[in-house]
Amino acid sequence: MNRLNRIKGALYGVAVGDALGGTTEFMSAGAVKKTYGYLTEIIGGGVWELEPGEVTDDTMMTLCVAEGILEAPDDPMPAIGEKFLSWYRSDPKDIGNIIRKVLSTYKGNWMRAAFLADCDMGQSAGNGALMRCLPVALAYPELSDVERVSRLQSKMTHYDERCAETSILYNRIAHRIIEDDADLKQTIAQEISGTEYADLLNGLPDCDPTGFVVDTFRWVIHLLLTSASYEEVVQRAANEGGDSDTIAAISGGLAGLYYGFDAIAERYRKQIIISDRLNYVSERLEKLRRDRVSFKQQK
Repeated sequence: MNRLNRIKGALYGVAVGDALGGTTEFMSAGAVKKTYGYLTEIIGGGVWELEPGEVTDDTMMTLCVAEGILEAPDDPMPAIGEKFLSWYRSDPKDIGNIIRKVLSTYKGNWMRAAFLADCDMGQSAGNGALMRCLPVALAYPELSDVERVSRLQSKMTHYDERCAETSILYNRIAHRIIEDDADLKQTIAQEISGTEYADLLNGLPDCDPTGFVVDTFRWVIHLLLTSASYEEVVQRAANEGGDSDTIAAISGGLAGLYYGFDAIAERYRKQIIISDRLNYVSERLEKLRRDRVSFKQQK
């Protein structure tokens, strides 16, 4: 599969999962079933009163990371930070508590803002860094760059080391898929071996689908290991409720990367309101990756 198909699949994978799961965010699985039966279509509504095809903070911050990297790939953190602040000033409907705290108190030092938010709130192990990190693996062909930038973008808003660790683990999986055409389930199994997530190879998540990054990642891994298609992954995530937009976006990003853009149903793709932006960023990320590979080969 060509890399543009994978990269475009990854970004649309995030956006479609986000738009589908946004309808059921904060609901219980029982309430989702009672209200929608089994949700399969992007219909909007929900707690954020979304338009059909409207995305939330998951996709918008993913684009902030992507566009910041595109602006300054060798030192992307300042550019990513400016994208975050510009998005925050647009008064988005949905913004996580940790990220809101950091963006509202930032005074020139991202790591300090994240540390102070952690001190003030008593915890910073939310899933807001994991939800946006996928463009790092799409942009950089070198694993060392993927791991370094994954950690840095996480630490900008989330002081807790678990957030950086899950971002790196997630993007290690993504890197192997896009760089080596690796099998999704085999790669997950290999990467989680020896970690606290290894039990998911033989069991259920044993936690609710919450915004705590460990719970979120357990559900993401479970959905990816036990689903057979992109559509199945995001639909199951949406119907579990809880932090469904984020879990569907994160799992949908890896599923979209693996199965490719062409495997995401057209009825989903054409509903995404910001599709032009996704197309443009996808093409630029593919070119950046190609240029970095060419530069390395010429050295």
